[in-house]
Amino acid sequence: MFIGIVAVGSELLTPFYQDTDSLFITQKLNELGLEPAFKIVVGDDPSNLKMVLQMAIDRADLVFVVGGLGPTEDDRTREIMAEVLHKKLIFHPKILATIEARFEQRGMVMPESNRRQAYILEGAEVLPNQVGTAPGQWIEVNGKKIILLPGPPRELQTMFNEFVAPRLKIWQRGCLRRQVLKISGLTESQVEDLIKDLYPRDKDLKVTVLAYPGQIEIHLMSFGQNEEETEQKMFPLLQAFIDRLGINIFSTQGEELEEVVGQLLRHLKMTLAVAESCTGGLVGHRLTSVPGSSDYFMEGYIVYSNQAKIKTLGVPAELIQQHGAVSFEVARSLAENIRLKSGVSIGLSTTGIAGPGGGTATKPVGLVFTGLAHAKGTEVIQNRFLGGREQIKFQTSQKVLDMLRRYLLKIAGEKI
Repeated sequence: MFIGIVAVGSELLTPFYQDTDSLFITQKLNELGLEPAFKIVVGDDPSNLKMVLQMAIDRADLVFVVGGLGPTEDDRTREIMAEVLHKKLIFHPKILATIEARFEQRGMVMPESNRRQAYILEGAEVLPNQVGTAPGQWIEVNGKKIILLPGPPRELQTMFNEFVAPRLKIWQRGCLRRQVLKISGLTESQVEDLIKDLYPRDKDLKVTVLAYPGQIEIHLMSFGQNEEETEQKMFPLLQAFIDRLGINIFSTQGEELEEVVGQLLRHLKMTLAVAESCTGGLVGHRLTSVPGSSDYFMEGYIVYSNQAKIKTLGVPAELIQQHGAVSFEVARSLAENIRLKSGVSIGLSTTGIAGPGGGTATKPVGLVFTGLAHAKGTEVIQNRFLGGREQIKFQTSQKVLDMLRRYLLKIAGEKI
């Protein structure tokens, strides 16, 4: 089964929208042991859309076409697909009545433009849209199976789960298991040097390394005829990676770093407060995005200016004057003072230059100090992060949370 995905929409060719629909379809295909051979993003221009649709249908046995089924003038998937397949568009009064009823339920009159959504390709099977107005379509031509799906994720996902996934099971090739290892504290090249001899030769096992700011992910995939076989193939590979990377792995079940440290804090019955400068509240935001975080997160301060550091958290003015706000000494003072002021087990701090301006020859953009204070001492790390302002802020939050994770694991080990 040669499978292709065509994502339609000029907005997907801009930096403002992400094609999440194709990711969802790929996930669902993987669960059936299927993989798409290609994915193409194309805009609404009729000539480009026609070219891409023709190419996809020529090459694939099964084609998913996502988007372009709406009521506006730039929603052209129906019309262009009719040209490519040499099919007529047939008006369906029942579909129109369903759309009108949906508007009536909201106390609205259906705009005339929605009438376009009641036209279906000649010979196509209608896939009901239970949460929107654009019906999907399933059509088979010359042995090719073509599935038209609406672009809004909620509509697509509901339609796919209800009316598409069950029909795909006849092509199920077996089981595919995916395991993701999330790593912090190492660069992509460091990870590669550690694991390069572990890459499998078995064609049913695949390893992909993905790099993100402050985080590396290793995606392990195992294919087999059933769940037991995929598990048997996956386990030795997974264990080899875990043994090799050790404490640098912070998640094997999809958790984010803030979830991991939250679990450790709750388990150890420890509390936390944060003093943030360059991250502007991002550390506190990430920690409090976890349900139940009030069990361990007490408070946070954004002390962005020098005056705030002095007045709010008692950083000595002479310390800032002598070493600068972005320094080892100030990061230490912030972490220690927030811990004492809040009466918590651990205090975290961040101070740095996120850019794009503000850097100097001795203190360049990306220079960041992260601090962690506890009852027995204080740790401060000097970091140099690359990227834009948001990337530097995120990497800083990732670093200080990873410092916390490693410290908590050490405490947990000491209590065993």
